[in-house]
Amino acid sequence: MALLAPGTLLVAEPFLKDPNFLRSVVLLCENGEEGAVGFVLTRRYKQSLSQLVPELTGKKWPLFYGGPVQTDSLHFIHQYPRLIPGSKEIKKGIWWGGDFSTVMDLLKEDALDPSRLRFFVGYAGWESDQLKEELQQNSWLTTAAQSSLVFHNKPQEIWNETLKTMGGEYAMMINFPTDPQLN
Repeated sequence: MALLAPGTLLVAEPFLKDPNFLRSVVLLCENGEEGAVGFVLTRRYKQSLSQLVPELTGKKWPLFYGGPVQTDSLHFIHQYPRLIPGSKEIKKGIWWGGDFSTVMDLLKEDALDPSRLRFFVGYAGWESDQLKEELQQNSWLTTAAQSSLVFHNKPQEIWNETLKTMGGEYAMMINFPTDPQLN
């Protein structure tokens, strides 16, 4: 099995029980011999960005739970490659990281749109062959990322919308119960 490319969406299969990834979609940003890194797109964080970054007091930027790894770290994806130096293109229209101080300055000036920039606390990470094994166990479905899904204005609907976009048998999965024994 070949390595999945950055820009792949990992869609949790309907019965995945891990609470970190229950009915979630993860944007894969890096995948190599050492492991993989991505961000959960479907879960808002309990605090806002201004609660974690005091310089942004008064700015109501949403914050997302990126995953269970290093939850003391802050990451971001965006659609501002010309404004944020040092960004890495993940897929057409989707960029990861860049100069954080530039982002802070732009936020203070209200020069960025929340629909084109997402901040994450922590990330989803996999060791060397861990993601490959999870894929072989059918824990994840995969599809190419689309910026309309990655930056969807209702994160709680991304899982359903991604499956609908995948079509056919996948679209039907949105109706599956989280526990098939309750069916």
